[in-house]
Amino acid sequence: MPSVTATELTCVYDGKASLGECAQWCVEEQALYWVDINAPSLNCFHPVTGTNVTMPMPASIGCYALRKKGGFVVALRDGIWLADARGTLERKIANAPYDPTHHRFNDGRCDRQGRFFAGSMNEKRDANSAALYRLDPDFALNPVLGDIMVSNGLAFSPDGKTMYHADTPTHTIRRFDYDTARGIPSKPRDFARFSAETDRPDGGTVDIEGNYWTAFYRGGKVLRISPDGRVLAEHAIPAMCPTMCALGGRDLKTLYVTTARQMRTPAELARLPQSGGIFAMRVEVPGIPEPQFSG
Repeated sequence: MPSVTATELTCVYDGKASLGECAQWCVEEQALYWVDINAPSLNCFHPVTGTNVTMPMPASIGCYALRKKGGFVVALRDGIWLADARGTLERKIANAPYDPTHHRFNDGRCDRQGRFFAGSMNEKRDANSAALYRLDPDFALNPVLGDIMVSNGLAFSPDGKTMYHADTPTHTIRRFDYDTARGIPSKPRDFARFSAETDRPDGGTVDIEGNYWTAFYRGGKVLRISPDGRVLAEHAIPAMCPTMCALGGRDLKTLYVTTARQMRTPAELARLPQSGGIFAMRVEVPGIPEPQFSG
């Protein structure tokens, strides 16, 4: 595994999020959407001006997607909702498929065909009782993966025929064959497995060459992994808990990384005061425009 480089990631928005997550670049708006799960809000960061618009949510928000019809689909603790372009909830389209007293939605995104996926997590971390769900354009919610504790790392290859997924406590990213016609993953196998306690794969994304970027929660770094599972590069980040990677900018060659500051010690926050911010660096290979929900 290559050595960790000196940090190239610098803070572009010092938002001090409790649990920043789910970074997605919007090509049309040239803006980065992201969430703070704990101080529940959907946010829109504009890199040119350095400004951030906060859209408060009534409950923990795990993930979201922009809709082709306008507005958003958002996965809250109590279920999945449609929201308008200002983030105002309009109607619930699916109830939470778990007990919300100790489970919530976590990482998610759309596949290349415009289906919305949202994974859940067991906050007690005492059983593999979470799952990955697929929301179809007709708003039917179906489980597609089970036996999970913390669903994370969802991403799709450039051709959409490979799905990546991580269950963070297992320190493993898996890859699946993905049926683009039916929206069903199959044939799971290990893509990358790690052993160190802090090698905990969180959110990820894929570039146009099929390389997978992953953030190591509690590991203070992001990795770039080739389609055949080789670690190509590691980049240190001045925050111990990076949470998700997204590729954006006008040429899709800016890597954005959200981070968290929840449950970090005062000493660590004094050493890494921008924890909870959004970090960025330039990369050589561009990303892929984020698909929007077809429903």
